[in-house]
Amino acid sequence: MTSLAEDPLYVILRSKRESTRFQILVEIAEHQPSIRQQEIAEKLGVTPQAVSEYIREMVDDGLVNAHGRGRYEVTKSGIEWVLRHAEALESYARHITRDVIQQVAVWTALARDDLAKGDTVGVFMQDGWLYATKEEQSAMGMAAMDARAGEDVGVAHLNGIIDHEEGVIHVCKVPRIERGGSRAVRTDLLRTAIRDADMVTAVGLESYVALKKANIEPDMFFGSREGVIEAAFHGRHCAILIVDEEFTDFLKRLETVGLSYTIHDIAP
Repeated sequence: MTSLAEDPLYVILRSKRESTRFQILVEIAEHQPSIRQQEIAEKLGVTPQAVSEYIREMVDDGLVNAHGRGRYEVTKSGIEWVLRHAEALESYARHITRDVIQQVAVWTALARDDLAKGDTVGVFMQDGWLYATKEEQSAMGMAAMDARAGEDVGVAHLNGIIDHEEGVIHVCKVPRIERGGSRAVRTDLLRTAIRDADMVTAVGLESYVALKKANIEPDMFFGSREGVIEAAFHGRHCAILIVDEEFTDFLKRLETVGLSYTIHDIAP
């Protein structure tokens, strides 16, 4: 069991020092290698001396490499540290938006029926879309406005659990070009791997070309990793072809957010 001292969420939210380290690392990663400590200090509301001291500590801890005056870069360990804490914050934010804010927020849904303001409505998810209907569902709310069938409608005072199942992500590893790229992918195995997917995406040109060779146009290329995660949370089954050097990190991401996935070997 993780102690509070090792819990990234606890560390970031309770420790001003660790929160500042996190923000400085993000700033360095965004602007490396030339870093102006004065700009970081102004952005974070601390002194340049404090920024300098934080960076010196992070260099000693192996999170940052220094390459002369004002030139820094985040190390692999530093990136892993940032990702671990960022993922913890994202999970916490998802809990807030899913389990807390829904009690007071107005949700947007598609009206399945003609609705009048004040109507009691059932809310459900189908094919990734949120619907409001006059029929009773496991989650119930109140229409915040008049809406005709097919229009967007606000739903307030939502109670209950929206009945839906999260989608499965089919993960297919594609070799980088140095290891064969799309030429190493068997089209028959690729087609079998993605046959149950509602959405097919690619990460890396090797993955994109492998799909094109199979006469498949990917639904998404840029932002595919986060796109399939969001789609799976909405109940869509997804397939992602991803180059091998990013494969392990993506699986860790899926483990962090708690989504189900299946690994397919398409380049034996």
